[in-house]
Amino acid sequence: MASQFIGVDYYNIESLLSEEERMVRDVVRRFVEEKVLPIIEDHYMAGTFPDELIPHIAGLGVLGATLPEKYGCAGANNIVYGLMNQELERGDSGVRSFASVQSGLVMYPIFKYGSEEQRQKWLPVLATGEKIGCFGLTEPDHGSDPGSMVTKAVETDNGYVLNGAKMWITNGSVADVAVVWAKLNGVVRGFLVEKGTPGYTTTDMKGKHSLRASVTSELVFSDCEIPKENILPNVTGLRGPLSCLTQARYGIAWGAIGSAMACYDAALSYAKTRIQFGKPIASFQLVQQKLVRMLTEITKAQLLVLQLGRLKDAGTMRFTQVSLAKRNNVAMALECARTARTILGANGITSEYPVMRHMANLESVYTYEGTHDIHTLIIGADITGIEAYA
Repeated sequence: MASQFIGVDYYNIESLLSEEERMVRDVVRRFVEEKVLPIIEDHYMAGTFPDELIPHIAGLGVLGATLPEKYGCAGANNIVYGLMNQELERGDSGVRSFASVQSGLVMYPIFKYGSEEQRQKWLPVLATGEKIGCFGLTEPDHGSDPGSMVTKAVETDNGYVLNGAKMWITNGSVADVAVVWAKLNGVVRGFLVEKGTPGYTTTDMKGKHSLRASVTSELVFSDCEIPKENILPNVTGLRGPLSCLTQARYGIAWGAIGSAMACYDAALSYAKTRIQFGKPIASFQLVQQKLVRMLTEITKAQLLVLQLGRLKDAGTMRFTQVSLAKRNNVAMALECARTARTILGANGITSEYPVMRHMANLESVYTYEGTHDIHTLIIGADITGIEAYA
C-alpha cells in the first residue's frame, strides 16, 4: 500500500480550511498516492497520457467541480477546486492539465456563454469523463497576442465554415468537442467543433521533453462546416477566451504548489538519509538553507492562493490578482524543483525521484496560460495604468 503524503503546512493553514475542504483534499491526495504515482513515471517516459485515470478523476468530482449540480457537477467552492488541482499536480502537471482544461477551458465557457441546450448536451457527459474537451485559442504564429488570430469563420445559410489552425492544444486529438475561438466578421466568437466533423483534423505533437504524460495537438480546420447551433451565443470579443484563461490560471496557481510540495518532500527526505562525510547531508548549512528557502516560498504561495480563492468565492476577485498568483507560484515551483535537484545530486535526474519530471513539466507551465513575462505586464499595466505590451 502506498504511503500517505502528509503535506507541507508550516503555518497551520489546515486550520483555515473547512472540514469539507480538508476532506476533499485528503480524498484526492489518497487517489494520487494510490493511482497516479505508481504509474506516472512509466507514462511520462513512454510519452503517453494515463487515460485509465479519467473515470477516477471524474468520480472524485474534479471535472467542472465548481459548476452547478443540475448539470452533474459537484457545486464545490473554489478552495475545494484549488486543493484538487494542488493534489493532482503533485502527481503530475499533465494530469492536472487534463482536468483544468476540461473544467476551466471547456466546461466553464459552455456553462457561462453557451445556450441551455448546449449546457444540457455537454456538461453532464464532460463531468463524468464520458466525453473529453479541448480549448483552441493559441495559433502557430499567435500565442501571447490572441487578438491577432487568423482563424476565421464565415456564416452560411446552414451555419458557419471554419478555416485555420490551433497549436499546443492539450487533449486535442482525444477530445470529443473543441471550444474554438475564431473571427467572425472581424469579431472573436466561440464555436463548438465536434470530433468527426468533415474538415476538422488533429495531429499530436511529438518530441516533447516536457508534459510528456499529456496529449498535445495541433488542430486544423479546412472548410470545416459547423451547424448554427454550435456557436456560443452569449459572448463576443476576446473577453470570452480571456475569461476562460482566468479560470485555468486560477487552477494552475494552486497546482504549482503541488509540484513544489513533491519536490520539497523528496529533497527533505533524501537529505535526512543521504550520508556524506559521515553524516546526513541535512546537517550541512547550505542544504538547510536550500530547504528553508523552499519551505518559505511554498508557505507564501499557499497563503496567496488561499486568499485568492476566498476572493473568488466572494465574487470580488480580479483577473490581475490571478496573474500575480500564477506568475509567482509557477516561478516558485520551478525554483523549488531546481533546488531539489541540487540536493539530490545525480540521483535527482533519475525516474526514481519525481524532481526532474516536475522540473521539466514546470518549464511548460511557466509559459502556458500566459507566459511569466505577459503576467508581469498584466500586473504592471494594472498598477501603473500604462500598457507596455507594445
